[in-house]
Amino acid sequence: MDSVRKPLLRTLAREPLWPPPIWLMRQAGRYLPEYRAVRAKAADFLSLCMSPDLAAELTLQPIRRYGFDAAILFSDLPIISWALGQRLTYREGEGPILPPVRDAAALAALRPEGVATAITPILDAVRLVRQRLSTEGFEACTLIGFAGAPFTVACYMVEGGGSRDFAATRTLAFREPMLFDQLIGLLVEATVTYLACQIEAGAEVVMLFDSWAGILPSSQFHRHVVEPTGNIVKALRQRHPGVPIIGFPRLAGLRIGEYVAGTLVDGVGLDTSIDLGLLAQTAFPPATWQGNLDPLALVAGGEALRMETDQILGAFKGRPCIFNLGHGIVPQTPPEHVAELVELVRAA
Repeated sequence: MDSVRKPLLRTLAREPLWPPPIWLMRQAGRYLPEYRAVRAKAADFLSLCMSPDLAAELTLQPIRRYGFDAAILFSDLPIISWALGQRLTYREGEGPILPPVRDAAALAALRPEGVATAITPILDAVRLVRQRLSTEGFEACTLIGFAGAPFTVACYMVEGGGSRDFAATRTLAFREPMLFDQLIGLLVEATVTYLACQIEAGAEVVMLFDSWAGILPSSQFHRHVVEPTGNIVKALRQRHPGVPIIGFPRLAGLRIGEYVAGTLVDGVGLDTSIDLGLLAQTAFPPATWQGNLDPLALVAGGEALRMETDQILGAFKGRPCIFNLGHGIVPQTPPEHVAELVELVRAA
């Protein structure tokens, strides 16, 4: 299939397709028995991400089961910190663990020039997925590459892992703004390399996940979310014009419009908190909407799932849109509910 005819690429080119294309954040994950079987073959989560065969297999599993319109590379947001030379481990039930970057010495130890070499296994996985989508008969499926946006990756790097409020990160941004700006600038450089290499390996769309954008006050949102993302978008368009870019500034709320106008992303992920009806009444900059079903409605299934899905589809009607969740699939999701959702969207 000619790539310009793929549903996801058409809607990112501002074509209002109906029914809309559908894929789901974390569509490859623990809710699938086939994922758990593959996960058992790897020593740890980082090894799983760094094995091209296993990462490609996990990327393809939900495509084979549900026929989604997009496959998103199986990886994780802090991988780029590892590519920069920061030690990264995963502890079961705790997520990523990293030595915190909170001073000039720790920042100086990072090596952006080593990113392209470090990510070789990830690029091999991209090539495998692109090849297998074609050979397995999924020519209409678009391959999405992704990275964590600079602020969100900085949160993991400074905090040393996950957190409920990323207090150390936010404090560093206020207390040592020049140091924090240097970290963000380094991450912009590394992220451009990371995503450009994914595109060269076969990714047809790239997505920037700013999962923690919403924890920033307005005074810092533009500086640490909008400007860095806009710089990445500009650099990628210079290197790979025509490749669509989706941004996901989770919990940005009313600042969504500022984000789209300031970054010029082609598509914007909308989290569960966004009221689509109110958003439609605003002077919203041109961008394809993506979202925004509550993952727990997917867990519930039945009438709740049907009602929530119908409401989103009603708000989407007549505009370029991609059906997705407002955050990632949770592990307790019954796989049959995902099949039910796909059927609801495709029957719209």
